Amino acid sequence: MTASTMPFVLELVISLFLVAGALFALIGSVGLARLRDFFMRLHGPTKASTLGLGCLLIGSLLYFSFQRGALSVHEAIVTVFLFVTAPVSAHMMAKAALFRGVDKGGPSRNYPDR
Repeated sequence: MTASTMPFVLELVISLFLVAGALFALIGSVGLARLRDFFMRLHGPTKASTLGLGCLLIGSLLYFSFQRGALSVHEAIVTVFLFVTAPVSAHMMAKAALFRGVDKGGPSRNYPDR
């Protein structure tokens, strides 16, 4: 079975997942580079890894499941592992930063230093 025999609707759904995942990853990367303090910077990449990589993996899961004619277990396992570990690791880093007394950087309405 080739990609050309794939239904158009499935191609569209897979493409939407891939584009959404890439956009979430881009927004998370910009957030990591532009935000001021540790706690703000922690939020961007955490959301990017969960939502961005999650969308990319779901798109991959749909594609390879269609190609093989059965559920692609590898992508499903990685997606579940990602959705469980990324928020927990971000929570643990934030708790460790609070415990160590990392500076919160003041009010969040200001723009980052350039």
